[in-house]
Amino acid sequence: MLQLNVKNETSRLRAVVLGSAVHNGPTPTIEEAYDPKSLEHIKAGTYPVESDMVAEMEAFNAVLQKYNVTVFRPEMIENYNQIFARDIGFVIDDIFVKSNILPDRERELDAIQYIIDQMDPNKVVRPPEEVHIEGGDVMLWNDHIFIGTYKGSDYKDYITARTNMHGVEFIRNLFPNKIVKEFDLVKSKIEARDNALHLDCCFQPVGKDKGIIYRRGFREEADYRYLVDLFGEENLFHIEREEMYYMNSNVFSIDTNVVVSEKNFTRLNNWLRSNGFVVEEIPYAEIAKQEGLLRCSTLPLIRD
Repeated sequence: MLQLNVKNETSRLRAVVLGSAVHNGPTPTIEEAYDPKSLEHIKAGTYPVESDMVAEMEAFNAVLQKYNVTVFRPEMIENYNQIFARDIGFVIDDIFVKSNILPDRERELDAIQYIIDQMDPNKVVRPPEEVHIEGGDVMLWNDHIFIGTYKGSDYKDYITARTNMHGVEFIRNLFPNKIVKEFDLVKSKIEARDNALHLDCCFQPVGKDKGIIYRRGFREEADYRYLVDLFGEENLFHIEREEMYYMNSNVFSIDTNVVVSEKNFTRLNNWLRSNGFVVEEIPYAEIAKQEGLLRCSTLPLIRD
């Protein structure tokens, strides 16, 4: 039996699901694109190829193995994108929540059923149909649960709007003793530089008291200020629009002092090192073309 335990983003990682790029399938058509960044690369003929993405994910896997993390991988589905494990579920405390994701992606949950079967069935939850919620929008910070959402009346018109207010209320009811704070995110169907697909595209804690943040990812200044007040201005690394586009906030913590980051994030990686972090740099720029990066590829199951 897996003893699930995740209370924050940075405590020592013990077990994780890492997605897979094997048998990823052909380049999607323009009509099949889920986000503006993928669309941009499909049109430009620069959409990533499977061999490059497999190599990047194996580099990530090697770092996880180096720190003796138990790594689960999804069962293989032919010609199917299974990279972004974060979307399909998430753990809060000792509860596994199955995401209500885009219907086209339901098979991704089937591919990790063998892992779910190792959990206490009383600790596995599936929200009702009207609840939309994805793991990239759910961020744990001890007694806080941060949730990215989109409050616009045109929610249903945005394929990039993945978590609704029903999702926020569902988590609030499931964890009444937590401080659940939602953040209204900027969305765009056509410009990736102005699209915070999930909360982890514009914010993520690192270490015990620091974070990476993109101010313009929030539709409301008050939401941005909430995080500044909570973490302290001096503890936040502010990324620029282009750094947000390349997913600088989407790194992944193995421990409070160990961060896996993309090797081209020079300014961020230097800041992390100057603040005492061990930075494990790997190539992940091809996978980033699908508007997802390191955090998106992982589903943590157990942290200390």
